[in-house]
Amino acid sequence: MAVNAAPSGKTPAGRLAGRWVPWLVIGLWLVLAAGMVPLSGKLSSVTTDSAVDTLPASAESTKVAVLEDSLPDGDNNTFVFVYHRAGGMTDVDRATVERHYDRLAKRYPPKATDADEDDEGSPTSPSTDREAMMFTLEVSTTYGEPETIVGPLRDATQDRPSGLELDVTGPGAIDGDMDAVFDGIDVQVLLTTIVVVTLLLILTYRSPVLWIIPLVVVGAAALTAMATVYLLVKGFGIVVNDQNSALLTILVFGVGTDYALLLIARYREALHHHENVRVAMVHALRGAAPAIVASAATVVAGLLCLLAADLNSTSGLGPIGAAGILCALVAMLTLFPAVLVVLGRRIFWPAIPRFSTAVEEKPGLWGRLGTAISRRRWVATLGSLGVLGVLALGLAGNTGALREQDQFLSAPESVTGFTVLRQHFPELGGQPMTIFTRPAHQERVLDVVKDTPGVALAIPEQTSGGWANISVFPKDAPDTAAEYDTIKRVRTAVHAVSGAEAIVGGPSAENLDTEVTTERDEKLVIPLVLAVVLIVLGLLLRAILAPLVLMATVVVSFAAAFGGSVFVFDTILGFKGVDYSVPLLAFLFLVALGVDYNIFLASRAREETARLGTRKGMLKALSATGGVITSAGLVLAATFAVLTTLPLVMLIEVGFLVAFGVLLDALLVRSVLVPALTLLIGRRMWWPSRLSRPAAELPDRQQPLTDDEEPALQR
Repeated sequence: MAVNAAPSGKTPAGRLAGRWVPWLVIGLWLVLAAGMVPLSGKLSSVTTDSAVDTLPASAESTKVAVLEDSLPDGDNNTFVFVYHRAGGMTDVDRATVERHYDRLAKRYPPKATDADEDDEGSPTSPSTDREAMMFTLEVSTTYGEPETIVGPLRDATQDRPSGLELDVTGPGAIDGDMDAVFDGIDVQVLLTTIVVVTLLLILTYRSPVLWIIPLVVVGAAALTAMATVYLLVKGFGIVVNDQNSALLTILVFGVGTDYALLLIARYREALHHHENVRVAMVHALRGAAPAIVASAATVVAGLLCLLAADLNSTSGLGPIGAAGILCALVAMLTLFPAVLVVLGRRIFWPAIPRFSTAVEEKPGLWGRLGTAISRRRWVATLGSLGVLGVLALGLAGNTGALREQDQFLSAPESVTGFTVLRQHFPELGGQPMTIFTRPAHQERVLDVVKDTPGVALAIPEQTSGGWANISVFPKDAPDTAAEYDTIKRVRTAVHAVSGAEAIVGGPSAENLDTEVTTERDEKLVIPLVLAVVLIVLGLLLRAILAPLVLMATVVVSFAAAFGGSVFVFDTILGFKGVDYSVPLLAFLFLVALGVDYNIFLASRAREETARLGTRKGMLKALSATGGVITSAGLVLAATFAVLTTLPLVMLIEVGFLVAFGVLLDALLVRSVLVPALTLLIGRRMWWPSRLSRPAAELPDRQQPLTDDEEPALQR
């Protein structure tokens, strides 16, 4: 292959590749790191998982939670202690329960209320089957958050007779066990991701040194992203929960490493054609940067669509993820090239790319695959669609919403305690609803609630701050469809009491409002994401048909990934449903990230089509990008698969689904289906751009275009 041997200083590339430029870039990043790294450690201090922060202010359960917090005893956490013995409770057991209550009531004294003054009975309650006793303890948050309280509560009740079992459950215990799952999750995700990416980079480059550079630069991008998100939270009040914080780390490492792989592939190729490493890097950036920027723009645009969501945790993920992607983009297009240039060719040791005026191009695995697809286009197309269609059949499995109690991979004591509570106290086996009404209407609201189907027990509580409180226990298990129907009926009933201003909340009501809000967000955000990504593809490829085809393949791929994952969740892992947040998150990541690989392939195909025509251009693009895109897909899939190591079903589902979908996109959709469809459609794929015209209208060249001619043609 001929090489332009003009002195580097006289070319546009040479003028942009001054010796001082890489050092300036590295210096600027060091200054940036000095200010941002200290802020990155503060991100965990602004994360929150409370319902008040997560749900929209308009949700009824949010109004109840806000009202509870405003009352004198509204900052309490409720813990339920369930003692049980097979064969029946003994006198010693009952005395133990009373002693434990007295001990805990002294350690965490409850606030006196009017209801307490009227209640002269024991706070402990025996079950009708005489095999269990229970009591409820309200603990103020002044003693600590649920995570720090539930452990001491369990430790304080260890002195029990042999055979007397105890489960500490209730909303406070569940919150404490959930917080314990997320405790240290950021560090665990970060360290596991670093290990996984390190191993994959070593296997990819088989170099003792090269793998360190992208890892260090991506790490710098991740710390910068965490600091940026912290500033966004402090400045704009964005909601960041532990789930989104973990996803931020995964996103930055996944896409950052992808960008590094693509740029290194172009840089290695350019080093064969340019003796000066700085000039080679400029040419590599000219070739790779448009696709990388388009990829980042697609993901950022898709993420920002989440701002239209009502659920605060979902809308917060938009700017959080966008900040992470932009930090990764800037780092990989500035700091990463600068470090590579400063270290020179030796960074590739032992396979150092040598400058040569004649570089032999071998067809390789991807070239042979392209030839096979070209010969059997219909077989490749129908075969790919058949595989995707079979996987999509898994959508007929259990796609019902996952209950909060089923979120844990290994059920903690707070979850098993609910089962025991339902066995011995059926009337108290559901999570209580909290109703606030005006005091003058409390009796009327209470009567209406008691007559509502599905209600097991309704108890009037204290009156304070102009509001009367009623606790309502549903008959059905928490977070079931039957319980949700009861909540809806109760709301309808109390809203009909004129002047009562009654509102219904509580843990299960919060979960119901979250599920309803998520369904509404899906109907709004998913079409918006499709439209935005389609527009970005259209601008990149300067065509209409190609973006439509690429989007169709990604949507089909998502359906297949979701179906295949549901089959695994249902049949192999035994999960009891799909978390309500998984479909929207998975759709966003798989559409935005799945389009990435098609962007890398299609942008290279468009570039080569300008020289060689559609058929040869696509085959050349597949041969040139096959290895690097497959490596990028494996890295991104592996980073999301890190989430499957966590003990929470929701994160396992997101991690598995996205990892599986990315592999489908990288190995089947991008490698087989898109090339086959392009070869079937031919030059019409680029309609209505100039490339869709008959081949005779394109320049008839065997040599590559010069640096000045190529942009002119593409315009």
